[in-house]
Parts: sequence; C-alpha cells; structure tokens
Amino acid sequence: MDTPAIVIDNGTGFTKMGFSGNIDPSIMIPSTIAESMETSDLIVSKVQFNDYDYFIGEEALKNSSTHKLTYVLNGGMIENWEQMEKYWHKSIFEYLRADPEEHYMVLTEPPMNTPENREQMAEIMFETFGVPGLFIGVQAVLALYAGVYASVDKSENIQGKDLTGTVVDSGDGVTHVIPIVHGYPISNNIKHIPIAGRDITKFVSDSLKTRKEKIPASDLREVSRIIKESNCYCAPDILKEHKKYDEKIKDPETGKWKQSKKFKKVSMTSPYSGKRIKCDLGYEAFMAPEVFFHPEFVNADYRESLDEIVDMAIVKSPLDNRLDLYKNIVLSGGSTLFKNFDKRLEQEVRRRVKGRYEALGIPENTPEVKVSQNVVQQAAVWFGGSMLADNKENFAGIVSTKEQYEEVGPSIARHNPVFSI
Repeated sequence: MDTPAIVIDNGTGFTKMGFSGNIDPSIMIPSTIAESMETSDLIVSKVQFNDYDYFIGEEALKNSSTHKLTYVLNGGMIENWEQMEKYWHKSIFEYLRADPEEHYMVLTEPPMNTPENREQMAEIMFETFGVPGLFIGVQAVLALYAGVYASVDKSENIQGKDLTGTVVDSGDGVTHVIPIVHGYPISNNIKHIPIAGRDITKFVSDSLKTRKEKIPASDLREVSRIIKESNCYCAPDILKEHKKYDEKIKDPETGKWKQSKKFKKVSMTSPYSGKRIKCDLGYEAFMAPEVFFHPEFVNADYRESLDEIVDMAIVKSPLDNRLDLYKNIVLSGGSTLFKNFDKRLEQEVRRRVKGRYEALGIPENTPEVKVSQNVVQQAAVWFGGSMLADNKENFAGIVSTKEQYEEVGPSIARHNPVFSI
C-alpha cells in the first residue's frame, strides 16, 4: 500500500502511536482507560465509539474522580480485551484520525506473549477494524532493529547488518532482558525483572514523604514521577556519592552549617491542581535508580541485580554467540534514560565477567562488554516498528494480509516471522 502503516506500541505505562517512516511517534499517552460504570462492560463499534462515555491517556487521568480508572496492560500483557479494543478505537479514530481500512497495522508484543493472545489481536484488527494487513513484532527485536538504525553512520549501508545483541527493555511496569541471535529471541533465556519505572517513582515518593516535604497527597505520585525523569541519575559509587550529600557547608554570613550543595531546590506547577510546589531533592536523586542494582531497596523478596540478570542471560546463551551478546547490549525504554545508566550497567557487568574469568585463570580471555545508548532509546520499540514498516520490500514479506486471514483464520498470527535488515 502507498499509505504509511499505523504503528502502535502499547506499553504498561505509556502507549506510543504514529505512522511508519517517522522518527518519533505522533502521540505518547498513558496506557490508561477511564470508564463510566454504565458503559464499562460494553464493546464499542467503530461507528458508535463517540457515543460511549470513556476516556484514554491523559484524559482518563483527569476524569479518574468520576470514572473507573484502569491500566489496560499489566506487566506488558493485555488482560481485558474489551478495554483494549476501546483503547485502540480512540487511539486510531480520535488521536491519529485515521481510517484503519486504509493502513497496514503494526502492533508490538512483550516477550513470551502467548499464541492465543496473538490470535486475539489479529481477530480484533481484521474483524473489528478491517485492517488490510497486520504485523505483530516482539518489542525487544524491534528495539534491537532500532538500535542498529540509530548507530549506523549515514554513509554506511544498513543492509546486511546482523540482528544479534542483548536488549535491556525497561518501561514503567516491567523490565526484560532478552538475548537475540540473528533476529531470533532466545526464549529459554528471556529474563523478567519485577523492577521498573513505577518502583523508582515509588522510591522517590516514599523518600519525599519520609522527609515530610510539603506536597499534597493527590500530587505526590505525579510530582515524584517528574522529579525522577528530570533529576535522577546513576552514580558510579553510591558510598562516595553519599559522602558528597553528607558534607555540611558553613554559611560565611551566618556562621551556621547547612546542607551540602548536592541538595537541590525543586519547583514545579502541579499538573493536577495547578498549584506551585516546592521541595528539596536529596539522596533520592541517585538512590532511586539504584533499585536496579539493589532491588532489595523496594522488594525484600527479590535480590537479583540487573547486571546479574544480564550476565546470567548471556552465559546461558549458545557459546558461539556470547561475545556478540556481551559487546552489543542495547538499552530500550524510558527507565533506561537516567544519566550514566549505560556506564553504570557496563561497569557492573564488566566487573562480573572479569571476576569470573580471573577465577578461571584466563583473564586475557575476558570478553568485551559494551552497553549502548542511542537517540531513539525512549521510543526504540516504536521507532523500530516505524522503520521496519517503511521498508516496503522487506515488510511485504512478513505482514499478514486480510486475504490470508480470511483464508487461514486467526491462526495466521500464531507465529512471529523473523525479518532481516
């Protein structure tokens, strides 16, 4: 088709949507739906969707006091298909203002998504929305695809680049570590980590409450999220960083001792109440992202650090591919955007690998460890889908068409075709 494909990446925290060929998604909104009690159990048709009293995204959050608010995904998985259908409806018709019958559709899925879920996605897209073609891509593979595009110099030929690497994909609700070899996720080694953006936000929120910062309870979570995204960073050594915050400074005018310069005054306008909110930002600036490396800070039952999980996923992968998996660790998702996150993860993984090879008496064989950031990192999955669908020749060979669906049925979506660059 000559029209660009619609690309929708539904994440636990946020949904990114837009059209293929673009670098950035047109719209990014929370993956939330707010339904009135009377219509929450109804399925909408594409003709009637405006008649129903429900909201999605930011509008859902604004109407949460009068409507029932729900996140449409849990841990990256769709749990309520009626809500998901409603969410897609407004996304396509109201937000993108597109006719789905005129565009191929690219949807994304988490690792280990069930074949039954893929069939359900296909049934809704072909039957309800009448799309002419559908591709469902594994988020990690699309992120790796995006990373290759973002890292290749404009003078280089993208064709023939190998899709081998380890993807660390961390959004708002879940973190995955996925080794990928020649475009195939190694399913047995995919690791799920119950630590992600919401946990970091909660850490900031709890710290502010403990210090008794004067923030209205209704604004605390959103203020904490904004602080997290704007001010938090990874420190190479938390003990040394603690000492910097512990230092006291003597005021030359008053002679009194005051907090370290590391403490910051934060001021912002509440997105909900519109009130001006001021607070101090201290240790949580570097301690919040530290939950990735010390998950026991927020989850007493989980103690495996992110670097340990990355190392474990690669060690259990085929021997012939481990060198490539170590030297191409690709970051994806908003929770990997902290300043120096890539350097800290690289430092910790390298320390683990070096220690193991020294214990074996072969330090000279220690593999190179490289963690990569890129300019499309926050929307890497969406960008990967956009570039994939824009490559008309390759995309034509992997997209499932409506004609094929009518001949085979929903089972056409059970298997995820592997694509190449």
